[in-house]
Amino acid sequence: MKNKIRLFVLFICISTNISAKEYHVSKEGNDLNSGILQKPFLTINQAVQLAFPGDTITVHAGTYREWIKPIRGGKSELKRIVFRAAPGELVEIKGSEVIKGWKKEKNGVWKVVIPNAFFGDYNPYQDLIHGDWFIDNDRPHHTGEVFLNGKSLYEKESIEKVNNPVAIQDSFDAIGSTYTWYCNSNETHTTIWANFQGNNPNKEQVEISARKTCFYPEKPGLNYITIKGFHISQAATQWAAPTAEQVGMVATHWNKGWIIENNVISNSKCSGITLGKERGTGHNTWTADVDNVNRDGNIHFIEVVFKVLRNNWDKAHVGSHIVRNNTIFNCEQTAICGSMGAVFSTIENNHIYNIYTKRQFKGYEMGGIKIHAPIDVSISHNRIHDSGRGIWLDWMVQGTRVSGNLLYRNDMDDLLVEVSHGPYIVDNNILLSNTTIVNWSNGGAYVNNLIAGEVKLVTDQNRFTPYFLPHSTKMAGMNVILGGDDRFYNNIFTRPQSNSIIDAYKDSKFPVAINGNVYFTPEEFHTNNSNNEIFLKHNSGVELIEKEEEVYLSLHNAFLKHKVSLITTETLGKSKIVKTVFDNPDGSEINFDLDYFGVKRSNNNITAGPFLKVNLEDELIKIWSNKNLKL
Repeated sequence: MKNKIRLFVLFICISTNISAKEYHVSKEGNDLNSGILQKPFLTINQAVQLAFPGDTITVHAGTYREWIKPIRGGKSELKRIVFRAAPGELVEIKGSEVIKGWKKEKNGVWKVVIPNAFFGDYNPYQDLIHGDWFIDNDRPHHTGEVFLNGKSLYEKESIEKVNNPVAIQDSFDAIGSTYTWYCNSNETHTTIWANFQGNNPNKEQVEISARKTCFYPEKPGLNYITIKGFHISQAATQWAAPTAEQVGMVATHWNKGWIIENNVISNSKCSGITLGKERGTGHNTWTADVDNVNRDGNIHFIEVVFKVLRNNWDKAHVGSHIVRNNTIFNCEQTAICGSMGAVFSTIENNHIYNIYTKRQFKGYEMGGIKIHAPIDVSISHNRIHDSGRGIWLDWMVQGTRVSGNLLYRNDMDDLLVEVSHGPYIVDNNILLSNTTIVNWSNGGAYVNNLIAGEVKLVTDQNRFTPYFLPHSTKMAGMNVILGGDDRFYNNIFTRPQSNSIIDAYKDSKFPVAINGNVYFTPEEFHTNNSNNEIFLKHNSGVELIEKEEEVYLSLHNAFLKHKVSLITTETLGKSKIVKTVFDNPDGSEINFDLDYFGVKRSNNNITAGPFLKVNLEDELIKIWSNKNLKL
């Protein structure tokens, strides 16, 4: 029987490959060509017109300034439509255009006047960033951007501030914030003034954002698309509120089964990748409530959730995406976000940094990864640093697993879990920012993590938020956040504390389970036998060392003497509100028997923290290599 099954699968694969076609695109091509290797197309969108399920579009070296609009999707995992950069070739997809003809003004400021017809049906210098939970800091912000040699300038609200720029001190690049621009647009022309700080824009590469996205189908229902190996940048993206149509530079548009892998994605005005909802179930519903029927954003989002439930929000139609091996940086809202459209997805092995670093606007939807309703979503082995917030999981965090990630130098916190009821799991992570965890939820399990910063507990008895039947989007009920019902097992805390993590839970309504944790503290060595916790007298914390493409950790090895028990689904029990166990998405039990590196723990050799052992010779642990990103 097994041999017959193998032969059948082989027959299906061969049949699929026979019918599949490969279309080629090249800067030396012509859209009147046939699209074969010898006669490639000039534009990617020409290949889009001909690609059917099972086909591949291979794009060769060069810069392609177009919005790719798929008109078909694949039929299954075996019959995808694949968009790929030709192996070994640098292929850029940009939402920008090169601008010449700058005229010099005073104080090193230059000006260019552009006919509005240049922008077609969308002018980013007439479109202001707006939306639910967006904060403009009492000034306008356009979706457009100006780039000097690939680096974005800082928009100002007046020509005076371009002529006399003042550094933004809380920006991650204070000197860079003196490179500024301002725009004014009327019915016929758009004028841009820019302070290039001594550079001649006619001799350098100056680009301006001209398209709202780079890869986005204009309608839902296009599943099983792969995007692989591109450098994607410089789109004029709009604020991606959870109540809005979410359009990043790459966006799935309420579809299923996309793979976004091995790309370099950068310089989005708002978001890099969005796995979010479409417009029909609401678009900035709170802001659009002109009748002021209800000014509570919480109620508006609940209404959107019910609309989404009536719009095929289930595993058969939405989510199950894979986002892996991407490098994403210089985005001012999020690297990856998704409202309800990311369900059942995997986000793994991405390098994310410099998110929300210019600090010109803000809002409540910002982070390296920001997901609403990450139901059965796996977020694993990502490196996220130098951002406002690392990972923000918001509403309906159920069946979610955050595992084996490296987060550091995020100036708000590494992980925020907001108004959810679990069960969710945070295990084997290295969390090194000053504020490590903000737990605004119930029903979490924190297992074998290295936690270097503060842990905060927040309750919320004013917001009722949904929970679901296990591993589904079928709503089971709603409740407020009372605090507690969390588990902290086998973690290492390096921030000095006078007592165990239970101090953060002294006012919670539900009990918290605590066992097997290690604390580094300047106090005298002692052991808490009741919870098998140990306090180690050690003043120094952890030290992170970055060496080119690799990251190392220096960690005192005293924790190795403290033996703990293996944690399993049975150990964690059930979450109190949802009454559901902490298991895998397929319903199988979890044994936390693999460490950060995937090394298997044995029942007689288990220690706290994410590492089974530490190299005692050099005391440095290599915890990340960019070579793992297969670009």
